[in-house]
Amino acid sequence: MTLDDLQDRHDPSEADLLDDLDAAIAHGVGVGYWARRIPDSPAIVSEHGDRTFAELDANANRLANGLRAMGLGAGDGVALVCGNRPEFVEVWAACVRSGLRVTPVNFHLTGGEAGYIVRDCGARVLFADAPRAAAASEALAQAADGCRALAIGGAIDGFEPYEDVLALGEPVLGFAPEPGRSMLYTSGTTGNPKGVNHRPGPIAIPNIAGYVPGDASLCTGPLYHAAPLQISMIPSISHGAAVVLMDKWEPEATLELIARHRVTHTHMVPTMFHRLLGLPDDVRARYDLSSLRLVVHGAAPCPVHVKQAMIEWLGPVIVEYYAATEGTGTLVDANTWLRKPGTVGKPFPQEKVIVGDDDAQPLPANEVGLVWLHAPGSERFEYLGDPGKTESSFRGDYFTLGDVGYLDDDGFLFLTDRSANLIISGGVNIYPAEVDAVLLEHPAVGDAAVIGVPDDEWGESVLAVVEAKAGVEPSDALGLELVEHCRARLAHYKCPRRVEFVDELPRHDNGKIYKRKLREQFR
Repeated sequence: MTLDDLQDRHDPSEADLLDDLDAAIAHGVGVGYWARRIPDSPAIVSEHGDRTFAELDANANRLANGLRAMGLGAGDGVALVCGNRPEFVEVWAACVRSGLRVTPVNFHLTGGEAGYIVRDCGARVLFADAPRAAAASEALAQAADGCRALAIGGAIDGFEPYEDVLALGEPVLGFAPEPGRSMLYTSGTTGNPKGVNHRPGPIAIPNIAGYVPGDASLCTGPLYHAAPLQISMIPSISHGAAVVLMDKWEPEATLELIARHRVTHTHMVPTMFHRLLGLPDDVRARYDLSSLRLVVHGAAPCPVHVKQAMIEWLGPVIVEYYAATEGTGTLVDANTWLRKPGTVGKPFPQEKVIVGDDDAQPLPANEVGLVWLHAPGSERFEYLGDPGKTESSFRGDYFTLGDVGYLDDDGFLFLTDRSANLIISGGVNIYPAEVDAVLLEHPAVGDAAVIGVPDDEWGESVLAVVEAKAGVEPSDALGLELVEHCRARLAHYKCPRRVEFVDELPRHDNGKIYKRKLREQFR
């Protein structure tokens, strides 16, 4: 059965779909397929509780029925502020079988930042776990009128208990499955975060990683990020493998979990590689990692020497990708990378990625230009509520994130820079314009520019370059005050690690700060 066949079918019952894995996945009930075949096999392993496939599927059905009883229907929005625990996966599984659009929200955000996303995504229900109570309450205050709120893992004032909804729902889906989807938020270098909204309809999740029942995928990052969600969690449980959730990443704990659960697959970012390699030799030797078949990494450039050391340690199980929330680009396996150190892979098919000028016209091999990713009609996305930003990102069927690189003579992609001002610290995107705006609120700041500077552990760290107002004397104390000013208003990972003062910031003739000059100066 193909996706085209499914699109021609109307109101298939859950039972109709559970004999065909592709059909079940396409309609959001892939977990149900495995619940019928391997009901007692682990689907979720976490410090907050475990779930078998049967338990996960039953709870997802209970929750889906409860959401439908609340009046939610296909296309409605749900927001989720939650750590890596079984309920996160249950909410996701309920939404994707109910035609709903679920938006995981970064739980490190302030209440105001989270509230903007909750309102912008049109959430009719907000789920939040108790450790995020303060931010969740503030976010709910900004939500659209009538937004219901459910508390996970403990009480939150103004929120209904999650368990009450589960208790009322039936473990069998009470309506025909409808494919829902995740809608993640990503920021540009200016303006507010934007929801990356992909076309609704049946979903394909090909088993690229080669999962089989009995495999285990270690999820090392928070599920609100695209890679942990879409590379570690969704493909594994869709293809009968367990997902082992880390609530907080620690290097030795990673090795211990791999050894204990015989983990076969995992996703990491280069900062994790760096910290794993920093463990003492006797600690690294203590754990049996021979079960690993695939270690996928991306999200930030990986220094060549770090990746070489990881391949020497783990063997040729490491695969790198270049992609974004908006779409996919390239892959490269370890053996190929060793022949082409530094590459992020070869596009397949070749037209998937081009390096071109500002109009996406291809440039010759080895010539540096913008990296453009192919997104034909069926894969095209939109930035929710911002058609102007959507159209400005595309040239025909190609879109760019502003990354710069080149294709070599053999068609392999090398990145020479990233988006003009984007900072990537520990695999997390930080958008300087947001931090600039907060710094400019301080009465001692005349002008400010936030840039990324090299950091051995994090890849980049955040540096604020500040022009003090006339009559204000720069000092170390003022620098610390500005850092605290940011930390009171922004998620801490976005805030400057240090502040440098200059007499005057360099500017273009059009008035924009010349951040490239600052990066050259302070790198």
